[in-house]
Formats: sequence, structure tokens, C-alpha cells
Amino acid sequence: MIRKTALIASVSLAAMAVPAAAQDTATLQAEMAEMRAQMAAMAARMNELEQELADVDAEAETASAQAATATAMAENAVTAVQDKPAPQVTFKGMPEIKADGGWSFKPRGRLQYDAGIVSAPDGAGDDGFGSEARRARLGASGSIPGGFGYKIELDFAGSDLTVTDAIITYKDDGLKVSAGHFNTFQGLEELTSSVHTTFLERAAFTDAFGFERRVGLGVEYTAGDLLLQGGVFSDNMDDLSNKNWSADGRAVFMPKMGDTQLHLGGSVHYTGLEDASTVRYRQRPLVHFTSDRYVNTGNLAATSELGLGLEAAIIAGPFHAQAETYWQKVDTPIGAANPTFFGGYASVGYYLTKGDTRGYKGGVFGRAKPANPVGEGGLGSVQVNLRYDRLDLNDAGILGGTQDGYFASIAWKPTDYTMLLLNYGRLDYSDAALTATNGDTDYSVDVLGMRAQIDF
Repeated sequence: MIRKTALIASVSLAAMAVPAAAQDTATLQAEMAEMRAQMAAMAARMNELEQELADVDAEAETASAQAATATAMAENAVTAVQDKPAPQVTFKGMPEIKADGGWSFKPRGRLQYDAGIVSAPDGAGDDGFGSEARRARLGASGSIPGGFGYKIELDFAGSDLTVTDAIITYKDDGLKVSAGHFNTFQGLEELTSSVHTTFLERAAFTDAFGFERRVGLGVEYTAGDLLLQGGVFSDNMDDLSNKNWSADGRAVFMPKMGDTQLHLGGSVHYTGLEDASTVRYRQRPLVHFTSDRYVNTGNLAATSELGLGLEAAIIAGPFHAQAETYWQKVDTPIGAANPTFFGGYASVGYYLTKGDTRGYKGGVFGRAKPANPVGEGGLGSVQVNLRYDRLDLNDAGILGGTQDGYFASIAWKPTDYTMLLLNYGRLDYSDAALTATNGDTDYSVDVLGMRAQIDF
């Protein structure tokens, strides 16, 4: 009985276990399928990660190669910079910067203050004390690779902004080509810089005959002791636009014989004037700060001007001398007389200080450098000068007057770039444009002027 009962129980338990086992198998199969799907997804993801890792490795290799290239380029650049000469800085009144390849840059300028007294007969002009900033210039000059150069200067004197020089140049051995606004080739006195002249103002004829800077093209050629200059020009920048034009030529022979510098030259100038033009020739008594002109032709109808000049100079140790003559012919309209006016001067100078001499370079007077400047145990240079200056504006029935100037000056240069200048002048007039109270037009005017100057 007991066995039967146990058998029945076992059969019952087996019957109950069959559905449970079937249920577990289905669940297991589902779970296995899910696991297989997850494993497949994991395998796919691993493949993606392996590809991404390969891409990263490739990018890293590329970046490493680029970094190596950049490092090499940087090292080459550093080497090139180290091998390239550094810009050179020298001091010539102001710092001058010179770089490899032909680049250079230098600030430049000058400041001149004038003061003095003009003593004239009663009624003949507004005499007495006067002063002015004669020149106040700032600019720069330098060179550009290929033989090119530049120079620009602006003048602020008199509260007016004026362009003095604005030049582009090209140089090749003895050849120099200039284009822009610059001084025409009208003689030794005119082309010598105002910081290197020995009197307050240049010779009377240079101002009276209208020598000035003009816009144009100039060519210069130097071969040994010979200098040739020529150019074609329009007019001064402040007077454009008009139809005036001019042509200039100058030749200089400048041999050096031992320690003696000789200078012989001549120039020719022609100006064509537009219709209905007039010219006027007049001049102040030595100093610029007075507005009185004691010789004056008044306005003359003109169609052209022709100028001819001769020049000579010598520098021998402490001694120097120079002279120029100039004839200015005016062509007037048909039926009128064609006057020819004259200007000229002769001057001598001597250095009282040992070892000093006047500078000369390129057909003009240049910078005089004291042998013993102030600051180096010396007194600088002391120079005395005398000049006779003639201007004749009487011809062909025109009475512009004559001016005979007798000048003396003393110039003290403490350093290369500073100067104090004292100038006395006595000017004898005939047929003066300004009449004295007593009706006289033949009289004398005395002038005393001084200048303080610095340039760089």
C-alpha cells in the first residue's frame, strides 16, 4: 500500500515537472537569442571601435609628420634669421637705419630762427626790428632695393604747410634720375642747401629771378670730374595747374688738385609761359623777415624767359671763394622791348680755427664739420666771409632799380649740425622802387641779422 502510494506520488510529481521544464526551456531559448543579439551588437561595436582606433592612429601619424615638418621649417626660419645681418643703425644728426637688401630710412629736418634790424631812410619802407622762423622742416629720406630712393620734406614756417621736396630717385653707377618736386639745375648758390650757405640769404638774383622748386623729371650723370644735369619741369606745386613749362641744363667740371677743390660750371634755363602771363622781378635787402623790396620791376607781360649762368669756386684748406653771374632775358609780346637783367656776386671766406675747411660734394657746397667740436674739448669752427652782390633790374626802358650789396658774416659751428650766424650788410640803391620822404630814390640801407640753426 505504501509502495503504491509512493508510486502514485512520483507519477504526479513527474507530470507536474514536464510543463515547468518546457517553460524553462522556452525562456532559456529567448534569453540565449537575446544574448546572441547582444553579442552580435558588441562584435559590431568592437569592429567600429577598431576602425576608429585605426583612424586615430592614422591621424596621429599625419599630425606627427606635420609637426615634424613645422619644426623643421621653424628651425630653418630661425637659422635664416640668425644668418641674416641685423639692421644697422648709425647716427648722422638723427638715427639712420640700414637693412639688408638696400633698405634705409632716416628722419631729417632743419630749424632756423632769424632776427635783426633794417635801417632805411625816412619814408623808404617799414624798417626796424624783425624776426621770423625762416625754415622749420621735417621729413625723411632713404633707399629702396633696386637702386631706388625717396625724399620728402614739409616746411611749417610762417604757419603755412609747404611741400619743399617730394622726390623719387633711381641711381645706377654715375646715373641718377629724379621725378617729383625738387630744385631745378640753376647754379651753385641755388643748389647749395640753406644749411650750408655762409650768409643769411642766397645771392640776390636767385630770389629776384624766381629760382624755385618745380614738378618735373631730372637726369644727372657723373663721369669722373664731370657732372651733367638736365631736366624738364612744369611749375611749382603750389602754382599748378597751368600751362607753364621749363627746361634746365647744367654742366660742372670739378677736379681736385691735391688738397685743392676746383669748380667751374655753367647753366641754361628756359621757361615757356602760357598766354597773358606776367613776370615780376624784385628783391628784399638781404634778410627775409622784411616785406620791403627796394628793387622791383613791377608786372611785365611776357611769353618766355631765358637764363644763362656761369659759376666758379675754389676750396684750399681754410680758404674758399666763389662767384656767379646770371643774365635773365624776358621775351615780351610783339612790339615791346625785350629786357635783359643781370645778377652776380663774388665772395671769399676763411676759417680761423685750425683744421677746418668748407665741405663740397657732387657739384655743390656740403656740410662743414668742425675739426674740434664742442663736447670733444674744442670750440667748434669759426668762419669769416665777405661778399659783393650785384642786381641790376634796369634795361630796355624798365627802371626796376639796381642793388649793390656789401656783406660780412661770421659763422660759428659748435658741432656738425648746429650754427650761429651773424651777418651785416650795406646795400646801395639807385632808382629804388621805394621813395624816401625827401623824394630821393638813390640811397643806402643798413641791415644786421643773425640766425640760430640746427639741422639733422
